[in-house]
Amino acid sequence: MGTTCGYGGGMACALNANFYGNGTQTLVLSHGFGTDQTVWHYLIPFLACYFKVLVFDLAFTPNVNSTLYDSKKYSNFDGYAHDLVSLLDELNLNKTIYVGHSMSAMIGCIAATRKPQLFEHLVLLGGSPRYQNEEGYEGGFNEPKLDEIFESISKNFSKWAHSFAPDAVGVNNPSAVSEFEHSLLRMNPSIALEVAKTIFLSDLRTILPQVHVPCTIIQTKNDTIVPVSVASYMKKNLGTHSEVKILQTQGHFPQLTAYCLLLKVLRDSLFVK
Repeated sequence: MGTTCGYGGGMACALNANFYGNGTQTLVLSHGFGTDQTVWHYLIPFLACYFKVLVFDLAFTPNVNSTLYDSKKYSNFDGYAHDLVSLLDELNLNKTIYVGHSMSAMIGCIAATRKPQLFEHLVLLGGSPRYQNEEGYEGGFNEPKLDEIFESISKNFSKWAHSFAPDAVGVNNPSAVSEFEHSLLRMNPSIALEVAKTIFLSDLRTILPQVHVPCTIIQTKNDTIVPVSVASYMKKNLGTHSEVKILQTQGHFPQLTAYCLLLKVLRDSLFVK
């Protein structure tokens, strides 16, 4: 059972921040597109034995008051990074270990360039600085494919979610597919389209050299959203010491489909005995 942040308002209340565990080191878990803080449910019981675990919801989730979602603010990653910095400042947290999945990997990178003292270590799980292919860079998607995705979301969001969920999960795991699809379908379709465009049209490669907080990059060996080559690209271009861990599994959601394997890598990377 998490401890709800009862701070009488502010960012912690707005983003439904919750703490688990009583460790001296704070570990922050930040989810990606189409999910919310519950996507970490398999990992939290273990991590809470060693850390004070902070989870929260990004502004696009239906758990957050819809009046707080501002299309202009969240038209790029800066708005989300601002929220993260504000949340950690409000909770008086410094030198946290930050685990960001998917879009939250780059949210963490941006936040670390803004206020590096908030972070001791970044764990970038299935993250990417750019999703579009270009000459010399494999992002995973070409422009026609992205146009197709945006059109599908716009025309029939539920149909798109039903087809996207198994592709993203990437393994034969009906429970994980159902969980992700259900989470996707809770989103406001118009907000889902805006967020999808923010993610898939982003190019944050210039941020990487500005990151000076040590990083661990974790990807699965076969992810339909992020090619494995992106991990090598990030390691080469980050402005800090980093290491790459390739999970011997498939899909974009190892926290749902291979959580024991992911926990082992996290334990080894974070020196948990």
